[in-house]
Amino acid sequence: MFYHVKELQYWAKPERPDPVYAKKLQEILGGQFGEISVAIQYLFQGWNTRGNEKYRDMLMDVGTEELAHIEMLTTMIAHLLEGAPVDQQEQAAQDPVLGAILGGMNPQHAIVSGLGAMPVNSVGVPWNGGYTIASGNLLADFRANLNAESQGRLQAVRLYEQTDDRGVKDMLSFLIARDTMHQNQWLAAISELEAQEGVIVPSTFPRELEKREVSHLFINLSRGEESAQGRWASGPSMDGEGEFQYFAEPYPFADAPSLNPAPPYIHDTPPMM
Repeated sequence: MFYHVKELQYWAKPERPDPVYAKKLQEILGGQFGEISVAIQYLFQGWNTRGNEKYRDMLMDVGTEELAHIEMLTTMIAHLLEGAPVDQQEQAAQDPVLGAILGGMNPQHAIVSGLGAMPVNSVGVPWNGGYTIASGNLLADFRANLNAESQGRLQAVRLYEQTDDRGVKDMLSFLIARDTMHQNQWLAAISELEAQEGVIVPSTFPRELEKREVSHLFINLSRGEESAQGRWASGPSMDGEGEFQYFAEPYPFADAPSLNPAPPYIHDTPPMM
């Protein structure tokens, strides 16, 4: 059961309308790493958790908070669109100054949503459920969550740098701080699971079934050998199961493929004689 409280989690009101910035702000609402993505991702991970109740509860806590962030952003976007002189857009082509002001506005904010936010990114691409990662393996999922929060915080920081509106900056500073907490949270959860399971996902697959000779082999497949200087090229492997090796001049592990011709009813190009 969800219960909506009318008050926002944090203030979401700009100093003045800015329909062009409203379009930019759509990215951290409906983009791949936006608040809709993380809300749905965390909730589905929580709903799908079997056992492990502390992780399920944590996922439901943070997923529900992300719903609150969606409400904050949609409210801010609506305020940024208030008073947008959409009836003047026809004049923009004749007036270079007006064109510069209005040229970056998303016309769908006026045509489709009635000066409201939409579940789209900053260039109008609709939010996609395919962004959602919920595999049932919590270590794999929490690593995806860490990436999502890292990318989301990066985008929020870039947006912070693109406005001088103190109201917008204040809201973004709150969201950026929550992204800091959530990165710390996922790192803590990842560390806890790694201590229990090891660093390789999934931990339940028998390692003896791998081709162990290549399990810790870094293969140099680009010109130059600068990659040999990395932590991944020598020394103990991160899983504690072996030593990293550097394959400076790789050779193929198999022969070139040779496929039989397709049967006549497939109507492929006949083999060259």
